[in-house]
Amino acid sequence: MRRLALAVLSLAVAGLVHAEVPAPQDVPYAPGKIRIEVDATNLAQRIFRVKETIPVQAGPLTLLYPRWVPGGHSPRNSLDDIAGLTFTANGRKLDWKRDTIEVGAFHLDVPAGVTEITAEFDYLTPTGPGQGRVVMTPNMLNIQFISTSLYPAGHYMHQIMVDPRVTYPAGWTAFTALHEDGRSGDTVDYEDVPYDIFVDSPVYAGRYAKNIDLTPAGSKVPVKLGVVADAAKYLEAKPEQVAIHKSLIEQALKLYGAQHYDHYQFLFSLSDQMGGNGLEHQRSSENGVGPDYFTGWKPKQGFTDLLAHEYTHSWNGKYRRGADLWVPTLNTPMQDSLLWVYEGQTQYWGNVLAARSGMRPLPASIDALALVAATYADNRPGLQWRGIQDTTNDPIVVGRAPRAYRNYQMSEDYYSGGQMIWLEADALIRAGTKGKKSLDDFARAFFGVNDGEWKVQNTYTFEDVVATLNGVYPHDWSTFLRERLDGKHGLAGGIEASGWKLVYKDEPNDYAKSFGGRGGSDFTYSLGLSVGKDGTIGDVRWDGPAFNAGLGTGTTIVAVNGQEYSGDALEDAVKAAKDGKAPIELLVKEFDRYRTVKLDYHGGLRYPHLVRIEGKPDYLSAILAPKK
Repeated sequence: MRRLALAVLSLAVAGLVHAEVPAPQDVPYAPGKIRIEVDATNLAQRIFRVKETIPVQAGPLTLLYPRWVPGGHSPRNSLDDIAGLTFTANGRKLDWKRDTIEVGAFHLDVPAGVTEITAEFDYLTPTGPGQGRVVMTPNMLNIQFISTSLYPAGHYMHQIMVDPRVTYPAGWTAFTALHEDGRSGDTVDYEDVPYDIFVDSPVYAGRYAKNIDLTPAGSKVPVKLGVVADAAKYLEAKPEQVAIHKSLIEQALKLYGAQHYDHYQFLFSLSDQMGGNGLEHQRSSENGVGPDYFTGWKPKQGFTDLLAHEYTHSWNGKYRRGADLWVPTLNTPMQDSLLWVYEGQTQYWGNVLAARSGMRPLPASIDALALVAATYADNRPGLQWRGIQDTTNDPIVVGRAPRAYRNYQMSEDYYSGGQMIWLEADALIRAGTKGKKSLDDFARAFFGVNDGEWKVQNTYTFEDVVATLNGVYPHDWSTFLRERLDGKHGLAGGIEASGWKLVYKDEPNDYAKSFGGRGGSDFTYSLGLSVGKDGTIGDVRWDGPAFNAGLGTGTTIVAVNGQEYSGDALEDAVKAAKDGKAPIELLVKEFDRYRTVKLDYHGGLRYPHLVRIEGKPDYLSAILAPKK
């Protein structure tokens, strides 16, 4: 006890005693509206300058920097990127101290007679991808207000009103879900909104920009695709490409039967310079891909399913979300137990809507599903020791860090593993009702409620999911879900239940071939490894041929059967070994050491495909077909 007392005394002397952060209360922030100004003009040094004018009352005040990121499901916000933090009142600087437990909390005392303080800081965005996602380039930027603001502790976010203003580089166009209140030069004054809506309304802005109207015919609720690009030429979209994107909106509305926004603004970057991303919001989404999205479009391959996935989140994840994911503030820990609905069903519907709209043609959609099916049939040995349910903890445990053996460790498998569960559920409903009902009926009943409502988050529990499923088709859904989530049942059953089967051929399917330009080689289902263009081994399948021969991730293949390594050389060796008895001989380099590894594999090349099961109903084609 004496040592503890001395330790507390020592901390007190050092000024490090933890001050209690006020618990959030569902009451208005009485002092008034906070003005938040972001200067986004320093492109050369990639710095956002933030100034907040905060009405206050005399006494203790705690300001919070958001830590938990909705859509990121983890405390991943870039607290370490803020610098130069100062607080002033009546022209005098105020002292502040960081909380030693909630490190995103800043404590200060407001002097008597002071009615507002000014908080200023620099948000130092990454200057290279090694520091994080690049959000400022000479031609575009992405402001995430969750990273460029502080808010007072002690109140639910929706009880704190803010007046946002942004100064952009001269001549740039900005896109956001926020409505404009006015302009002064290059400074835009946005509508006053509660803090939760403010941080859910990021900005894309650019020198080269175009806002494409995707509003369905007859709809009074606008949907726009705001595109910023590295150069003007990348903005050119053909009429048939725009028509496909409009079809995505139409198919989503036919699926859900409701809209949970007053308008929707896609934020879309086409860039090799600004980092790509995909992040959902209620009335918008952040989406980033390479510059040739339109100009390099291949009709047989189609577009990515990114926009379909993030758009679906307006219903699933934003308007409706797991009860333990709802938090009153962004410094309150979230719990991710229902991500297999939030992300798993969004992954399912994102791929389905991509097919129904033509974003991805039917053959490509089936080929893409073959890759997912093979993963959960033959390339997730980690399912032997953990279930999909446990992977919902990965955003907090792992934070999307690279894994040495992802197939064995697993990481966020609630996405695609969840997709496989929902495919099987869809097929089960279709079979049980002879095609009269489907998972579409669940989507409309669960997500398509209260058309037009968007300011309220409608939460759900496991029991709510089960009850809605039973309302569509009576079944023991609780057991069905728990067995698959907890690792007591396989995850690939939806393929055969849909009238198809997984097979392996000696050529990749057309969809997989379309990604061959990336330079790597995939021998996952033969040798049990993938290899980069330079010979560096990527993932090694746990207990597969390569693993059992002693190969690990990060090792470099130097030569194959005495020939300098290339993807073609290894492919030829696998083909030759199929008709012989000699092992494949690899010379590999591990740090500064070389050794020879003999792979006694004779199974030939194997790549996943889906083929029809004759005589069984084809539910998969029905699932992927456009709704009339």
